[in-house]
Amino acid sequence: MTATDRAKELAIAAAQAASDKLADDILVYDVSEVFVITDVFVLASAPNDRQVKSIVDAVEERLLELGVKPARREGQQEGRWVLLDYVDIVVHIQHADERTYYALERLWKDCPTIPLPESVTSGRAGGSAAGIGGTR
Repeated sequence: MTATDRAKELAIAAAQAASDKLADDILVYDVSEVFVITDVFVLASAPNDRQVKSIVDAVEERLLELGVKPARREGQQEGRWVLLDYVDIVVHIQHADERTYYALERLWKDCPTIPLPESVTSGRAGGSAAGIGGTR
């Protein structure tokens, strides 16, 4: 089974919102084959805590426009690794140091990636994905 169309729609919207706030290394994995609790992981990072929080706000705002609120939110106060659980998708927004240390991409490297529009992958937001997460 692959991720639902709705999960893909939400993931791409979250990735676009993160890109609009200059997130780095945005990757979207279809994890539906290995998880029963969610279809898609969205990974993004930022160089500082303030930008992490800004990206979180943008993602929540964009997905609220699509009619969804996070079922669970963790790490918001610290601003180092924020997890937004929308049931169909889980968005991980990490400080660059945590992104490097935990390297979630290594855990999900066997899962297919979901292609992102050029508006997400161009410029700063797509500039260093090969350094951390491999290919898009």
